[in-house]
Amino acid sequence: METPGLVVHGEAAPFSTALRSLLNNPQYSDVCFVVGQERQEVFAHRCLLACRCNFFQRLLGPKLGPEMPSPVVLSTVPAEAFLAVLEFLYTNSVRLHRHSVSLLGKGMDERGRGRGRRHSPPHPQPPTLQVLEVLTAAVEYGLEELRELCLQFVVKVLDVELVCEALQVAVTFGLGPLQERCIAFVEAHSQEALRTRGFLELSAPALLSLLRSDKLRVDEAELVLAARSWARVGAAVLERPVAEVAAPVVRELRLALLAPAELSALEEQNQREPLIPVEQIVEAWKCHALQRGDAARGALCRRRRGTLPREHHCFLDLPFK
Repeated sequence: METPGLVVHGEAAPFSTALRSLLNNPQYSDVCFVVGQERQEVFAHRCLLACRCNFFQRLLGPKLGPEMPSPVVLSTVPAEAFLAVLEFLYTNSVRLHRHSVSLLGKGMDERGRGRGRRHSPPHPQPPTLQVLEVLTAAVEYGLEELRELCLQFVVKVLDVELVCEALQVAVTFGLGPLQERCIAFVEAHSQEALRTRGFLELSAPALLSLLRSDKLRVDEAELVLAARSWARVGAAVLERPVAEVAAPVVRELRLALLAPAELSALEEQNQREPLIPVEQIVEAWKCHALQRGDAARGALCRRRRGTLPREHHCFLDLPFK
């Protein structure tokens, strides 16, 4: 009877270092990618990618001949994020960064609103959030282990500047636990989060997930202003009317929480720049006139954690009888 062999392991570090030296190294490579809008050339090794990732196995297919095949164009993934993905595939480890760093010297496309690149951004462009781009690529390429590593990293570094960007990625790809974590963070830091660029670039579904929360630490008057700013940015980028952009989200604004003077001012501004459907403002006035809440619209009369007290709030929670 043959004695079973014993598997012994050498040191992992030199092996990982050797494979890392092949990253984006044209020597011995047999596939070239043209990546990102900058059309950066990235070199790789077909057999390694195919055995590590089903996405690349399907994408690359069998080698057709001895010559280098035509470059594979991947225009929607940033080159830095793509190189981070390759680093993981080659070494089973990855150096994640909260902000982008250049990997090119070393060997969510727009998701929220579907807007094009030809428009200039309304604000100065902040540093790219590299870990979110790697997370996006990991989800698209079906790399579950890399996805989990990115999620753990995002949770550790989550802050005011990152949270809305992370929320958008979570909503886009259905990452429920990350979405819950981001919403809880915004609830605790509402006023700061509403002033970030990431908030202005949220998709309507992502913004809805925030506006439906009772735990936001912000007054409704500030939420109305934030929603108007969000809609203005979307209108400028999409070249659509403000009211049309705002339509999917403004129903979650709790106008009945505003005092009569604030509601009058909002109504006047709404005439100059339509944002909120007239019938929604009428419903708010109805609550004031009857001095009681409507059980059918109870959620929109309910105060948030950050709602400032107003004289009429004492009757808003009372249902019709």
